[in-house]
Amino acid sequence: MEKKVSYDAFWMPFTANRDFKANPRIINRAEGMYCYSDKNAQLLDATAGLWCVNAGHGRAEIGEAMAKQVAELDYSSPFNFGHDIGFEFAERLVKYTPVGMDKVFFTNSGSEAVESALKIAMAYQQAKGNTGKFKFIGRELGYHGVNYGGISVGGLTTNRTGFGPLLQTDHLGHTLDIERNAFSQGLPEFGVEKAEQLEQLIQFHGADSVAAVIVEPISGAGGVILPPKGYLRRLREICDKHDVVLIFDEVITGWGRLGHAFAAEAFDVTPDLITSAKGISSGVVPLGAVFAKNEIYQTVVNNAPEGAVEFFHGYTYSGHPVACAAGLATLDIYEREGLLHRASGEIGEYFQQGLHSLKGIPSIVDIRNYGLIGAVQFAQPAHGKPIGFDILKQCYDKGVMVRSMGNTIALSPPLIIEKQHIDVIVDTLSAVAKKLEI
Repeated sequence: MEKKVSYDAFWMPFTANRDFKANPRIINRAEGMYCYSDKNAQLLDATAGLWCVNAGHGRAEIGEAMAKQVAELDYSSPFNFGHDIGFEFAERLVKYTPVGMDKVFFTNSGSEAVESALKIAMAYQQAKGNTGKFKFIGRELGYHGVNYGGISVGGLTTNRTGFGPLLQTDHLGHTLDIERNAFSQGLPEFGVEKAEQLEQLIQFHGADSVAAVIVEPISGAGGVILPPKGYLRRLREICDKHDVVLIFDEVITGWGRLGHAFAAEAFDVTPDLITSAKGISSGVVPLGAVFAKNEIYQTVVNNAPEGAVEFFHGYTYSGHPVACAAGLATLDIYEREGLLHRASGEIGEYFQQGLHSLKGIPSIVDIRNYGLIGAVQFAQPAHGKPIGFDILKQCYDKGVMVRSMGNTIALSPPLIIEKQHIDVIVDTLSAVAKKLEI
């Protein structure tokens, strides 16, 4: 008799557990663009797992590199000891970062990368003698992980409610402006003036109290919200004016999602710190990082006495040798197959055209895209309950895996996607959308 797996013990994250366990969606294997259910149904992965499997599923060379590393060095403490593969990986990574961002602090996830970046920003301000700079500014609808720093600067109400008190943080308004920018292809034209709110917040709190500003270049979990043209550059100018650290959370936008290694390159705006995870290992193994400007590293390190620990922060698994092996193999794939720039070419254009072909379906109120990330936003149903989760289920039943956020469906397929896969995604969304009664 086939063994029946129990679903009782696993408390699933960000999941309606009772709903799921009443009708489970179980994925047991994956290859290329596809996942396969426990019933052996083929499912086109339109979200790269969770914005992360950029190189596609089942890349044997990544697993082989990890197995080889386990046999050679499975683990070594990162506190006061090092290993060659960690330093090798760091040197490879900084070849992709903006000029002057040549330092890497390893973490295990995007959430940890955000916590680390916030603490690095604080340490930097302290080392400069700015002892009063301890406040942060985030943004509405921003997602920066689920640790306490991340939910403090994050702007998703459901992630914050019930978990206070939090860090002293204020929030910029979000940049979603459907009235003026609906169905924009690429960056929206209107809304650069929204950046001026940062000047107002800094003036309100006092420039001598604000340590850092953190934003996603493109908000992911908040609904794939793009920055208006010129918006990020204006944030950079305001931060420079007031000696405020600018952090780009690129956990989603990094590693080819926008057709460049980072959004900082795509939008030609260099922050002081960049957080990274997900695509850094193509989701195969937990791995994250913070990339820092040299000046930040030097200021923190040189402020401490000789022989003393300069930054009291880190993780047992920072720069884990097996994770580094996976990361190096992932970079090899990206380089060999040209995946980091693929979204800025013909396939990105085809993705854009496909999504915007849905315009005109009555239930759809907006479509947003850049590179190989996109969103289709549906009208609020008359009954008031968000429709996205129902759309997710219907797409799953039709063989396509999408991500839902309220009334929005987000798409972030593996970078290996081909035109025929885009056609399936678009056709599936079209079929579901045309049957909605809103």
